[in-house]
Amino acid sequence: MENITVVAPLKQPITFVLEGFYVPPGYGSLLFFLALLDFVVVLLGNGMVMLIIIIERSLHRPMFVMVWNLAACDLLGVIAVIPRFMIHFLTGQRRIAYGHAIAQAFCVHTYGAAVQTILCAMAYDRYLTHSHIGLYHSIMTSTRLIFSCALAWFIALLCIGVLFYFHINVPLCGNVLQHIYCSNRAILKLACGPTTLNNIYGHVFIVIAFSYIKILQATVTKGKADSSIRSKAFQTCASHLVVYVLFEIASAIIVLSHRFPSMSQNIKKFLSILTVIIPPAVNPIIYGLVITELRKSIIKLFRLTVRQI
Repeated sequence: MENITVVAPLKQPITFVLEGFYVPPGYGSLLFFLALLDFVVVLLGNGMVMLIIIIERSLHRPMFVMVWNLAACDLLGVIAVIPRFMIHFLTGQRRIAYGHAIAQAFCVHTYGAAVQTILCAMAYDRYLTHSHIGLYHSIMTSTRLIFSCALAWFIALLCIGVLFYFHINVPLCGNVLQHIYCSNRAILKLACGPTTLNNIYGHVFIVIAFSYIKILQATVTKGKADSSIRSKAFQTCASHLVVYVLFEIASAIIVLSHRFPSMSQNIKKFLSILTVIIPPAVNPIIYGLVITELRKSIIKLFRLTVRQI
């Protein structure tokens, strides 16, 4: 008779063990410094953008309010991931409690979803700017602006909230997460049974991405009859397009890395965090260079600070 091994589901309290990076002896301090550097760059860059938009009254406009929300979203993603990397590199600690794991995964996925929904709201704002030039201010009122930003966050939180609701009844038969941070996919790989519904639900974000592209397309094509309007549309949408393309390229690299089994595991793990470490660090630079008003406000604040010193 054939022996059948039955793995019993784990009972709470569950403590996960993150596979993490392989850190060669003596390199922990260097990797800690690099993670700290990225963390500081993201905090300073996005913090400066958020501060300037708050204190500069001329920037209290829909586009900049949405940029403020995007910067806050970037901070959410980085704060959820990078500090634990630093602890891992410095101390080698890989254990994480179930509640903390779910919280980290929730924040990381919310970051990924909110980037898409906030960019959708920004694209819709640009669409109104170029398709309803004379009526823009009467349409995009303060109430509608607040509603648009709140709706972007609500959709992201709703999608991720429903996604994680499925975790409640999923028994887990292991505690080693084969990833460098906690994610929905990494946790569900430990499930004792199939999780098809969760995998299908992840395709909701393809719909969000498609909606963003269609809104931007409508924004640019609306000015076909007038080359000056079309040129302005390209200029004002340039920063949004660069940010969106950067995020999608990082996401595509993560997907493609899984197609090459022979690739080094450390390289795969590094590629898997590109969406968290690259866009949040680069976005403030993109908006600072492309958006004239924001760039002038940053220079103005810098000069005032230098004079006071």
